[in-house]
Amino acid sequence: MRNELLKNFRRIVIKIGSGVLTGQGSGLDDTLMAGLAGQVARLRRDGKEVVIVSSGAIAAGRRKLGLEERPRTIPQKQATAAVGQSRLMHAYENAFDPHGFTVAQLLLTRDDLANRHRFLNARATIDTLLGYGVIPIINENDTVAVDEIKFGDNDNLSALVTNLADAQLLMILTDIDGFYDADPRSNPDARLIHTVKKITREVELAAGGTGSTVGTGGMATKVAAAKRAGEYGVPTIMLNGTQPGLIARVLAGEEVGTLFLPAGKSLTSRKHWIAHTLRTTGRIIVDAGASAALAGHGRSLLPSGIVRVEGSFDRGACVRVCGADEVEFCRGIVDYSSSEIQAILGHKSGEIEEILGYRYSDEIIHRDNLVVAA
Repeated sequence: MRNELLKNFRRIVIKIGSGVLTGQGSGLDDTLMAGLAGQVARLRRDGKEVVIVSSGAIAAGRRKLGLEERPRTIPQKQATAAVGQSRLMHAYENAFDPHGFTVAQLLLTRDDLANRHRFLNARATIDTLLGYGVIPIINENDTVAVDEIKFGDNDNLSALVTNLADAQLLMILTDIDGFYDADPRSNPDARLIHTVKKITREVELAAGGTGSTVGTGGMATKVAAAKRAGEYGVPTIMLNGTQPGLIARVLAGEEVGTLFLPAGKSLTSRKHWIAHTLRTTGRIIVDAGASAALAGHGRSLLPSGIVRVEGSFDRGACVRVCGADEVEFCRGIVDYSSSEIQAILGHKSGEIEEILGYRYSDEIIHRDNLVVAA
């Protein structure tokens, strides 16, 4: 199965965690980074395009500032990242220079990807860099990120970058051998799972809590990233990045690490962006007929099926759509503001112009802008 799944990919996103780059120490491990660069260089020589999502700026900054503990507040993290980001990129330059490859830095916030124009601009930049033979190094812009715009961890960012870069494979390098059915650091009987066919609730519960002292993402965030990438039709491989040569071995078909298979039906790039990148700003409660039309038949949301609107939002916002039980079952981009929807809910589309004095469209959310939960 692995050989068939992995032999035809052209572009790969490799996420490298802080626990890998530091070797669990307090600063960047230059020897380990040189080994990783050698493995990536081999992929490039084999004709593969590689985008790296890298943690490590805060860890590098801690070392330079002599901080014994990981910074906790947003300003402390921003300051430490500001010191460490240049050191991180310098370390990557030193690692890739012997192989003849140039690296480029891209720092992103959630706002960069939530804005569709900026999303497409970032995609064009990545495509151009790869066309030049450059290896993009992407990190969250910790120096300006605050709670409202943070990705939260680079595992989540790597799943979003998989869509952004239109990649065919996501590889998450961590400091343990893969996904276990329990935490191997506290349970000696924990069993390594080599293939996860579907990320179920049981898999998500088993992932809780496995993390390192230098990074923000534990096993739960990695499984969540694999789930998001899988919804884009992309498989994820999780493996121990501290072990030399594992990237080549896993891509040669060896059963090392954990392979997360993609979802059976994948989202388009735009719908994946709606589902996972945009923040929701309100709720629309619909009746049973609208629920069936949206979830079962792929229809658009019309005003006649709306029971209630909650929150204040403008036209173009992403909102959650809930059934009579008030449980979200889809989300999408609205063509009308919350106040406009309040005025026309329960009415037929043909009455919109009579009530509002104008009409943008017949739909509150067009089916092309609507994503039904898997």
